[in-house]
Amino acid sequence: MRNTYLLLLTLCVVVLSCKTETKKQPIKAMTTSTKDLVAQQSTQDDTLLIHPVSHATMVLSYGDDDIYVDPTGGADAFKSFSSPEIVLITDIHGDHLNIETLQGLDLTNATVIAPKAVVDKFPKDLKVEKTVTLNNGDSITLNGHTFEAIPMYNLREEALKYHPKGRGNGYVLTINDERIYISGDTEDIPEMRNLKAIDKAFVCMNLPYTMTVESAVGAVLEFKPKQVYPYHYRGTDGLSDIELFKTLVNQGDESIEVVQLEWYK
Repeated sequence: MRNTYLLLLTLCVVVLSCKTETKKQPIKAMTTSTKDLVAQQSTQDDTLLIHPVSHATMVLSYGDDDIYVDPTGGADAFKSFSSPEIVLITDIHGDHLNIETLQGLDLTNATVIAPKAVVDKFPKDLKVEKTVTLNNGDSITLNGHTFEAIPMYNLREEALKYHPKGRGNGYVLTINDERIYISGDTEDIPEMRNLKAIDKAFVCMNLPYTMTVESAVGAVLEFKPKQVYPYHYRGTDGLSDIELFKTLVNQGDESIEVVQLEWYK
């Protein structure tokens, strides 16, 4: 009788042990799944996301950083984005510097980078954490990203009145070892043609203010970015022919990827 009792007790222990192990298995699966999710999110955070807003205005997102470039169009144009960590402004004209938009944005934790001609136009009551004046040839590193100010100006005699040399900035950003060029309002100046190791280039083309499609093509084929984004291509006679731009670039160098984004809705 005692042996029978011991046998039944042993069987009960075995059954309970099996049930306990069965319950543990889903927990292990959940832990693995969570690690995969974290890894996927980490991969996404290492990707630079480009959000065209309008004309020369864009948002560059990298991890937790949102970089606003030439914010215009009012605060509502940015309601789907988080408040910026960094704001870049290239020049004094209204399609690059819009005081009303700046005043409508939450800049309390933002650093605004701009040339002196732009900074001089900021109202005294502009609520911004920090303003950094960068002129041509200057650079600064913020949040692990490097910002270099390079010239942007006109070459044609009839256009010199629009963008004199030294007033505005183009920018070369280095984000996660990727070099990004933002032309600002310029023609195919030597400083653009002499750029090296550019991964992404935002190149303007609109008359009479900047340059022709053909001039933009000539510069791109010389400094050879891996990718080029035509932007800022609305002029007095409408939109420049970016399909022609793509065709001519790829006829000259098939390795350059022309990426067309929606800048004008």
